[in-house]
Amino acid sequence: MVEARRRTLHGRRRGKKLRAGQPSLLETLLPRLALALPVEPAKIDLAQAFGGSLPPDGVWLEVGFGAGEHLVWQAEQNPGVGLIGCEPYLNGVAKCLAHIERAGLTNVRLFTDDARLLMAALPARSLSRAFVLFPDPWPKTRHHKRRFVRRENLDRLAELMLPGAELRLATDDPSYLPWMVEHAGTHPAFEWLAEGPADWRGRPADWPATRYEQKMLAGKPVFLRLRRR
Repeated sequence: MVEARRRTLHGRRRGKKLRAGQPSLLETLLPRLALALPVEPAKIDLAQAFGGSLPPDGVWLEVGFGAGEHLVWQAEQNPGVGLIGCEPYLNGVAKCLAHIERAGLTNVRLFTDDARLLMAALPARSLSRAFVLFPDPWPKTRHHKRRFVRRENLDRLAELMLPGAELRLATDDPSYLPWMVEHAGTHPAFEWLAEGPADWRGRPADWPATRYEQKMLAGKPVFLRLRRR
């Protein structure tokens, strides 16, 4: 169990009043998709979580899915993959549930608390891809210790990812980019796949833009792809 005083890495849990229909989704659909943490030292049974058998094309994890547009797009485009999304912000969870219901998806599971709790409960070498897209940059120097992309979290992701699995990172914050390169790009478990500037300035074809990216006020987004050694 993560200690009670563990440093918070996410922002608010709630925002504006939920729109009509969203509370109902939280009450009816979320319980069917929510992942529960097992009693330690047991790990989550991913086969059971996805209906009795492991998804044939592997399991992917997205940390901080926002409103869920990227998560749902990936689930639609990759029906053989099981997608796990982590997001503590309930307004975003409600929007994601609406996308899931509208698309009729069955290959998505959600965790609505600190992603580190879920990561601690997943079995080793269970992920074939992971996404950390536009995490809170915590721009003030005194808050840098709250950034998700840091050694301890990368160490755990390395334990969870299969050899050859891909880790995708993105940020639009100019102070977070060098931080990501320093921490993820030099991590011994990961190989940065960029060969030149175009590789981090250009968006891969299977990396859709979200409404957040379209309305953001900061600099241009940067996309980093790394491979588990």
